Amino acid sequence: MPTRRQQRIAKLIRQEISKLLLFNTRDPRINFVTVTEVKISSDLKSAMIYVSLLQDDEKDAMSGLESATPYLRRQLAQNVSLRYMPKLVFKIDRTLAHAKKIEDLLSEDVV
Repeated sequence: MPTRRQQRIAKLIRQEISKLLLFNTRDPRINFVTVTEVKISSDLKSAMIYVSLLQDDEKDAMSGLESATPYLRRQLAQNVSLRYMPKLVFKIDRTLAHAKKIEDLLSEDVV
């Protein structure tokens, strides 16, 4: 269970990364990326950033995020005052695709 501080930092990082991705990055590979959740490690040194993609090419989007990570971390350090800026790790959030698959299975005609 994350502490209150972890939750506050995760929320702050989520907001800032979302803004940076929306307004400050110009890489076309990450135009349709949405930050869904951020999880902070207990020592506050790494942040797992879950993103959902509105495009089919996951590999392209993830390589775009990996190349933008140093820039995002620098900008985050300027906008957020933390003693230590966590390492940013991006992961694909597959909950929407999983929910759609379950919904499709449930909506099939059962004989």
